[in-house]
Amino acid sequence: MRSSQPHQPGAIAMSDLIPIIIAIVALLLLALGAAAIIARFYRKVLQGQALIVNTMKSEPLVTFTGAVVFPIIHRAEVMDISVKTIEIDRRGKEGLICQDNIRADINVTFFVRVNKTRDDVLKVAQSIGCVRASDHETLRELFSAKFSEALKTVGKHFEFVDLYTKREEFKDQIIRVIGTDLNGYVLDDCAIDYLEQTPVEALDKDNIMDAEGIRKITAQTTEKNIQTNELRQKERMEMGSQNLTADEAIFRFEQRRAEAEAKKAKEIAIAEAREQNEAARVASDEGKKTAVVRYKNEEEALVAAEAKARAVAVAEKNREREVAIETERVEKARQLEIISREREVELTRIAKDKDVEVQKKEIADVVRSRVAVDKTVAQEEEYIKDLRVVAQAKRDKEAITIAAEAEAQEALVKQVKAAEAAEQCARFKAKEKLAIADADLEASDKQARAKIRLAEGVTAERSAEGLASVRVKEADAVATEKLGLVDAKITLEKMQATAVGEEKQGLARVRIQEAEAEAIQKQGLAKANVVKETKLAEAVGEEQKGLAEARVREAEAVAIAKRGEAEATAVRERLAAEASGLSEKANAMKALDEAGRGHEEFRLRLEKEKIVEMQSIEMRRQIAEAQASVLAEAFKQAKINIVGGDGAFFDRFVKAATLSHTLDGAVDGSDTIKTVFREYLSGEKSLPEDIRQILTRPALSSGDVQRLSLSGLLMRLASGADDKARANIHKLLDEAKKLGIDDELIR
Repeated sequence: MRSSQPHQPGAIAMSDLIPIIIAIVALLLLALGAAAIIARFYRKVLQGQALIVNTMKSEPLVTFTGAVVFPIIHRAEVMDISVKTIEIDRRGKEGLICQDNIRADINVTFFVRVNKTRDDVLKVAQSIGCVRASDHETLRELFSAKFSEALKTVGKHFEFVDLYTKREEFKDQIIRVIGTDLNGYVLDDCAIDYLEQTPVEALDKDNIMDAEGIRKITAQTTEKNIQTNELRQKERMEMGSQNLTADEAIFRFEQRRAEAEAKKAKEIAIAEAREQNEAARVASDEGKKTAVVRYKNEEEALVAAEAKARAVAVAEKNREREVAIETERVEKARQLEIISREREVELTRIAKDKDVEVQKKEIADVVRSRVAVDKTVAQEEEYIKDLRVVAQAKRDKEAITIAAEAEAQEALVKQVKAAEAAEQCARFKAKEKLAIADADLEASDKQARAKIRLAEGVTAERSAEGLASVRVKEADAVATEKLGLVDAKITLEKMQATAVGEEKQGLARVRIQEAEAEAIQKQGLAKANVVKETKLAEAVGEEQKGLAEARVREAEAVAIAKRGEAEATAVRERLAAEASGLSEKANAMKALDEAGRGHEEFRLRLEKEKIVEMQSIEMRRQIAEAQASVLAEAFKQAKINIVGGDGAFFDRFVKAATLSHTLDGAVDGSDTIKTVFREYLSGEKSLPEDIRQILTRPALSSGDVQRLSLSGLLMRLASGADDKARANIHKLLDEAKKLGIDDELIR
C-alpha cells in the first residue's frame, strides 16, 4: 500500500548549501596556505638597507621594507645604503698646495651613501655589487682619486690663511666641485678634521712651488718675529724705566724711614736712660721701706699660714668625722637591707615549702589511710625547722646590729680623741714656731744693728782718711795759690820795671797761674768730693754710687740729646728742603692741565723714542761699516769687467769666461800640458805661426776641418806627424778628454 509523503523544504535547502560550504572551506584553506607561505618566505630588511630580489622578470625588484622571496625562483641580496665615511689625508710633500704656494697638511672626512632610489640602488648593484658597495676599501678605491683631485682644485683657489677664515666656503666649494651624484652614491657632507701648515723641513726646496712657499713662510715668520722682538724690547724698556722709577722712590722712602727709625731709637734711648735713672733713685729710696715691709709681711704671712693650717687641720678632722659617721650610717643601712633581703628570701622559701606541703597534703588525702602518721610527723618537723630558722635569723640580726653599733661608736670616739690631740699638738707647734720666729726676728734685728754700727765705723774710718787727704790737698792748693800770687807779684814788678808793654803780659801770666791754681783747687775739691761720695756710697750700700752713675748717664744723655737735636735739626732742614721741592714739583704737576700733562708725557715719550732710535741707527751704522769693510777686503783682489748686451750675449760671455778660466786652470795645474806646450809657453815657438803653416799646407780642406771634432782633428794631425809631435798630440788629446771638449766641433 503506497502512502504519499509531503514535500520537505528544509532538506532540499541543506543539499543545495553543501557545495557552497565546500567552496568556502577550500577558499579558507587556500588563504591560510597562502598566508603560511608568505609568513614563511617573507623577508624584511633593517633601516639603512635595501633588498634586491632577482625574479623571473627582466628587472630586479628593489624594496626598502621587505618582500616575499621564494627559493629557487628568487634570489635576494641585501645592500647597505647607510652613510659611510671616506677619509682623505694629505701631509708632507703630498700636502695641499694653496694659491700662495704654501702647502697645508689636511685631513678631510667625506660622508657618502647610496641614494635611496630604485634606479640608484640598481645602478650601484650592477656596477659594483651589493657586497662591495658597503666595503670601505672599495669606496676608497672608487672615490679617493676624485676627492683628492677636488681638494687640489679647490685648495689652489684659496690662500693658506683663507683656509681658516673661510672654512665654510672652502667646504662648500669642495662639495660643489665633487657634486652630489656619484654614479648612484650621494655626497651628504664633508668635515675638515685637521688643517695645519706643512713644516718647512718637510718641503722640497728643489720644487718651484715649495720654494715659493718656503720664501713666503720665511718672509712672514721673519716679519712676525721682528715685530714680536720689537714689542718685547719695548716691554723691557718700559719695565726697566718703571722699575728704575719705583726703585728710586723706594730708596727715598727707605732713607726717610731709616732716618725716622734712628730718631725714634735715639729718643727711646734718652727716655729709657732717664727712666732708668729715676727708677734707680726710686728703687734706692724704696729699698729700705721695702725691706721693713717685707719682714713685716713675712711675719704676718707666717702667722696667717699657721692659722690657715690649723683651720685646715680642724676642718679636715671634722670632715673625716662626718664622713665616718655617714659611712657607718650607710653601712648600717646596707646591713639592714641585707637582713631584710635574707628575710624575704627565707619567707619566699617558706611559702614555697608551704606550697609543697599543700601538694603533699593533697596527695596524703588520697592515700590518707596509708600515710596519716607520716604526714603529722612531717608537718611537726617542718614547723620546728621554721621556728629554728626564724629564731636563728633574729639572733644573727641582733648580733650584727650590736656589733656594728659598737664598732661605729669605737671609731667615733677614736676619731674625736685623735682630732682633739691633733688640735692640741697644732697649738703647741704654732706657739713653738711663734717663739722661734720672735727669737729669729730679735736676732736679725740685733744683727742688722750690729752691721749698721760696723758700717758706720768703717765709714767713719774711711771718711777720716778721705778728709785727711782732702785737707792735705786743700793745704797744697792754698800753698800753691800763695806761691802763685807771690810769683805773680814778683813777675808783675819785674814787668813794670822792664817796660809798660810787658805789664799786660805779666798780668796775663798771673791770670793764667791764678786760673791754674783755681783749677788745681777745684780738682782737689772734686777729688775730695768724689772720695767722700765714694765712701758714703760704700757705707750706705752703693746708693750714692748709683746716683752718681745716674747723673753721669743723665749728663751723657743730655749730651746725646743735644747732639741728636742738632742732627735732628739738620735732618729736619734737609727733609724740609726735599719736602718743599717735592711739594713744589707736585704742585707744578697738579697745576698742569690735561693738555699740559699730555704734552709733558708726549715729550718724555718722544725723548725716549729718540734715544731708542739713535741707538738703533748707531747699531745699523756699525753693521754697515762691518759689511763695507768685508766687501772692501773682498773687492781688493777682484777684477771687474763691465760689459753690456742682451741675454744671449751675456750667456756667451759667461761661457767664454768660464772656458778661459778652465783652460788657465788646466794649464796651471797640469804638468802634461806644460810639457806639451812648453815651447809655446816659453816663447820659443809661435802657436799661431804653426797653425798658419798647417792651414797653408793642409792635409785637410777647410770643409773637412769644420766637420771634424777636436779629437778627430788631433787624430788626423797625429797621423801625418813625426814621433815626437805624435806623442805631444796624443797628450793633448788626453787632456781634451779630461776637460770634456774632445767631442766639440771645430768652427
